Amino acid sequence: MRVLIADDEPLAREGLKLLMRNEPEISAILEARNGREAVALIRDECPDLVLLDVQMPQMDGLAVVEAVGPEQMPAVVFVTAHDQYAIRAFEISAVDYLLKPVTEERFRLAFGRAKKRAHATLGDEPARQMLSLLESIANPRHHLERLAIRSGERTIFLGTGEVDWLEAAENYVRIHTGRTGHLLHVPLNTLEKSLDPGVFLRIHRSYIVNVKRIRQVWSSSHGQYIVELTSGVRLQSGRTYGERVRAIIDNPF
Repeated sequence: MRVLIADDEPLAREGLKLLMRNEPEISAILEARNGREAVALIRDECPDLVLLDVQMPQMDGLAVVEAVGPEQMPAVVFVTAHDQYAIRAFEISAVDYLLKPVTEERFRLAFGRAKKRAHATLGDEPARQMLSLLESIANPRHHLERLAIRSGERTIFLGTGEVDWLEAAENYVRIHTGRTGHLLHVPLNTLEKSLDPGVFLRIHRSYIVNVKRIRQVWSSSHGQYIVELTSGVRLQSGRTYGERVRAIIDNPF
């Protein structure tokens, strides 16, 4: 495999090269210092995989995809700093991504997936995923600012900023605001899609927390965390959500 690293930060490129040093399938590592160099190398060298930084000056990673064309792009793993909006778009599009600082465990997972894509016959599916990603970034979803909660004959309007955390309760969501709780007749997965991912963080298949209400976080076992809210409530993250919690610890600003 020929791999292109496109990142304007020299240390970031060196870090990714170190992570690839023990990969026997890599025959060459190419480097691009900016988006324009990345476009030229993709067109001229035809790499099998591109590790593409999203936040590059002048010509960012998404502009690179547009310049080359999603149909002509090789397999891509996007590399990004803490950006919940971008991450949500990547997840919607099923395009893989790495969060800075990139851990060896997460790199191995992403690289393994990339190898499978490179060896598989996927037709135009990668291009469709890339177009979906660009559409999601260009036209971000409008997020809910308030919730309408039916209670008997009345309807309570609750601003999303007042919410501490959300809890799945079968086909309902229990909304926690301080010591008060409300039931909303909607599945948690459905409600999550309408919430601002820069404010609300899924830490467990049953819990979503308002990041502005997080007081402190403790590391637990097996990549899990204990999240304490300003109300004093403590919630344990699920194993598959550990990376999301790590992102807010590694990038607090």
